[in-house]
Order: sequence, then C-alpha cells, then structure tokens
Amino acid sequence: MYNRENMIAAIIKHAEGHIAKHKMNVEVYLERAAGVGEHPDILEAIEKELKIVAEYNDQIEMLKKYF
Repeated sequence: MYNRENMIAAIIKHAEGHIAKHKMNVEVYLERAAGVGEHPDILEAIEKELKIVAEYNDQIEMLKKYF
C-alpha cells in the first residue's frame, strides 16, 4: 500500500541495504587489502566507501528527525 509510513520505511530499508554493502566493502579492504589489486590506494578506497555509508546514514537520520 502506498502511504507515508510505507514509503519512509522503504527508503530506510533501501539505505540500510546500501550501508550494509559498503560496510562489507570496507571490511574486505581491511581484511584482504593485499588481494584487492584494482585499488592500489586502499586508504582512498576505504574513504570513498565511508563517504557513501555516511550519505545513506544521513538520509536515515534526516527521515527519522524530520519525517
């Protein structure tokens, strides 16, 4: 059903899924940095992943705070 609560819940779940995915990428970099050949600058790659996590986390926080 299309209603406010379901739409907010769907956006939050979507964001949580992306957070889980990008957190796992960070874990892979942290645990297997030597095996990630296409990313010679592991720290930069981790920073990019963390920025994405922060973006989705901000979306969740804004929805909870204002809606």
